[in-house]
Amino acid sequence: MRIFVSLASYCDPVLPFTLERAVATAADASRLHFGVVDQSPAGSPRVAAPGRARLSLVQVDARDARGPCWARAIAMSLHDGEDWFLQLDSHMDFDPGWDDVLVSQALALGAPRRPLVISSYPDAFVFENGQPVRRPTTSGVLAQVVQAGAAFAPDHPVLTFVATPVDSVQALPGIHVGAGCLFAPGRIVQDVPYDPWLYFHGEEQAMALRLYTRGWDLFHMPGLPVHHLYNDPNAGAPPRPLHWDAEQEAQRSTSWWSFEQRARARLAALVAGADLGVYGLGGARSLADFAAFSGIDYAARSIAPKAFAPFAP
Repeated sequence: MRIFVSLASYCDPVLPFTLERAVATAADASRLHFGVVDQSPAGSPRVAAPGRARLSLVQVDARDARGPCWARAIAMSLHDGEDWFLQLDSHMDFDPGWDDVLVSQALALGAPRRPLVISSYPDAFVFENGQPVRRPTTSGVLAQVVQAGAAFAPDHPVLTFVATPVDSVQALPGIHVGAGCLFAPGRIVQDVPYDPWLYFHGEEQAMALRLYTRGWDLFHMPGLPVHHLYNDPNAGAPPRPLHWDAEQEAQRSTSWWSFEQRARARLAALVAGADLGVYGLGGARSLADFAAFSGIDYAARSIAPKAFAPFAP
């Protein structure tokens, strides 16, 4: 079974490490196809093909980048019929045999026949003396919940989510997805293509809603075999600029805030049921169904207690 790995990178010095580690730790690197969108300053070195794996590369001058969702949509378009789709951030590390683990986890839940997504905000790793070191928070499941104290703003529906440890050895149903770690059958590319008109904030809400209303089930898994390098000054890695940093802004003619405003309006249109074509809601389940399932009611702009702690004893 072939696996497509989507990597959208913005001026990320850890991208080569991510590719190298994904290949080195895979049970079968020959079945991997990396779709990489490398947004770096003009003249930056070209990303190298990762060993036995296939690489499809799109290089974009960082000055022309239009945000994470735009880059993820381009990366998704490089999918070439692979059986499985894995979307990751460009600063990741992997457990040995991570490809077999993810496929086995999905098969155990009924995929690929059952449309489902395995996703979360993964456990962290850092570099110590140049070597990756795990910083796990749980041996169970990292489940995504609405951040304590969050509420709907009067002018947009963007909410903040966090990962919370749950003591479970079983997969747990999810109400949210993590854009930096999303594994699914390959038909997600056709069924729920990434929306390039989103920016960053709200992208995961939009994806979770579109998946859920199109009949896809969301899961958080124990033993997730990928790990994330968070943008922490103590992580032991070179600093990673963000698209909205002032220094990055100074090189572009279009402000990140214009992309952010458009994205907020886009999410508001989605939850209002606007006709967004393939980027809109599905008909398998309704927003009311999602409210009952998750506790997040977009129509009423209310959040029930279970959205903050769906797995509380």
